[in-house]
Amino acid sequence: MAEFISNNVDELRAWAADFAQRLHAPVTVALHGDLGMGKSEIARAIIKTLRGADTVVPSPTFTIVQNYDGISHFDLYRVADADELAEIGLQHAMDNDITLIEWPDIAAKMLPADTVHVYITAHGDGRRIYSV
Repeated sequence: MAEFISNNVDELRAWAADFAQRLHAPVTVALHGDLGMGKSEIARAIIKTLRGADTVVPSPTFTIVQNYDGISHFDLYRVADADELAEIGLQHAMDNDITLIEWPDIAAKMLPADTVHVYITAHGDGRRIYSV
């Protein structure tokens, strides 16, 4: 288990950029954390690191998925039924892409055994980030 304490958003982004360098498709990264913990910020930093700093990375909260040439970013917060996951292409993405999943609990039964789980929790005024 790797652990990092982030005291501000710049440190969070730096951690995510370093983490991104170790990702090679296909890999699934499940981002766990309460609202406002930085899941989207981590995903955004990973995508910008791998696809260029000028890449526009909107939150997929309403679209559910955004694709970036081999990187798929899912936000499953609004998915009510696990049966919807096939319709949005989650399995295809996990089989082929670097797949980043916010709110992954609804997909727990279909996540690959080697999924990298990243947990973000409050730590004083900052964040504790650890992966398993």
